[in-house]
Amino acid sequence: MMKTKVALAVLAAGLSTQMFAVDLGEFNGTKFSVGGYLKAETVFDQPDAGENTVEGSVRQSRFNLSTSSMVDGHKVRGFIEGDFWDNNTATDSSYAWRLRHAYINIDNLTVGQTWNGQFFANAPFDTEIMNFWGLGIGTIAGNGAPIRPDLVIHYVKDGLRLTLQDPLYSNADTPDAVAQYSYRTNGHAFNVAVTGREVDTTPGVTSDDESDYGVAVSLATKLKFGDTTFSLSGFTGEGAAIYAGWGYNGARGLDAQMEVDANGDMITTTGFSAGIGHKFSDKVRANLRYGQVKADETSLSEDTLKQTAVNMIYTYMPNVELGIELRDQNAGNRPPSSAGTSKRPAGQQVELMAMYKF
Repeated sequence: MMKTKVALAVLAAGLSTQMFAVDLGEFNGTKFSVGGYLKAETVFDQPDAGENTVEGSVRQSRFNLSTSSMVDGHKVRGFIEGDFWDNNTATDSSYAWRLRHAYINIDNLTVGQTWNGQFFANAPFDTEIMNFWGLGIGTIAGNGAPIRPDLVIHYVKDGLRLTLQDPLYSNADTPDAVAQYSYRTNGHAFNVAVTGREVDTTPGVTSDDESDYGVAVSLATKLKFGDTTFSLSGFTGEGAAIYAGWGYNGARGLDAQMEVDANGDMITTTGFSAGIGHKFSDKVRANLRYGQVKADETSLSEDTLKQTAVNMIYTYMPNVELGIELRDQNAGNRPPSSAGTSKRPAGQQVELMAMYKF
C-alpha cells in the first residue's frame, strides 16, 4: 500500500504550494518516490497599454523523482524535476519539457542544478503568492531567470548556509557566492544574507573582461501569531539587479546592462517587501503582499518597479486547491518575448487556478 508524505527535498525549497510525493518502494536499499502537481490556470490581463486578453495554460505542471538511501553511514538523496515551461511562444500552444532540478544531497552538502542561495534567503520568509516568476517583487531573488543556476553547491550547518553558484558573468574568475544565517524561535524566523559576485562593467563589449565586484546585503523575517503571519524583507547593494529582476534598463532577464550605468559604473539596487497571511479555517487562507525594487540610476522614465498582490486559496480536498489572485504593477517585469500566462505587463491581472498535488 502506497502512502503519501511531504517530499523533504521540495518542502525545503520553501514554495507556497507544498508538493506531495508517493512512495514507490525500496530497491537494493534505495527508496524511490514520485511527486509533483497538475495546475490549470486562467489569467485575465488588463494592461495599462494595449487590449485586454484572456490566456489559459497547464504548462506550470511538473513531475519529480526522488531517491533516498544510507551509504556508509551517510544519508544520500537524489532529486530530479521538470515542467513544461519551454517552447513559450505566442505562435505555438504546445509545451516542451524543461529541467528544473537535478541534484545530489549528501548529509550537509548539495551539488547540482537547484535553487540559488538568494532563494533560500527569502522564500521561507515570504508571503504566499499563487503565481510566481522568481520570488515576489522586492526580494533579492525576484527574477526567475537566474533562480536555478546550471550548477550550485550548498553547504548547510545548523542555521548557516554557504553557497557557490554558476556566475552570471560568463568571464568571471570566481563563482557567485551567498553566505547566510537563519534563526528560528517560537514560530518566528529571521535571515541575514550577503551576496557577492563579479559584474561585467562593459556589457556591450565581448572582447574584454573588464569587471568589478558587487556586494549586497539582505534581511528577511516571518513572524507567526496564531493563524496570522507577517513577512518583511529588504535588500540593498551592487551586483543585485539581475537577481532581483530590476536594474538600470528595467527588467531584462539576464541582461548584464541591468547592473551598470552608461559609464560602466555599478548601480545600487534597493528593494523591500511586506505581507500578511491569515488562515481563516482549515480550508481557507488569504494573503496580501506589496513589494518594490528601485535602481538608483536608470535609463527609463520609471526607476522603481512596484507590485501589489492579494489572493485567496480554498483547499477543496487534501490534494486539491482552488484559488484566485489579483495583481497590480506599474511596469512590466518579463522579457518582451514572454507569452500566454507568463506575461507580466504594467497594469492589472486576475488569475484563477486549480491545482492537484500528488
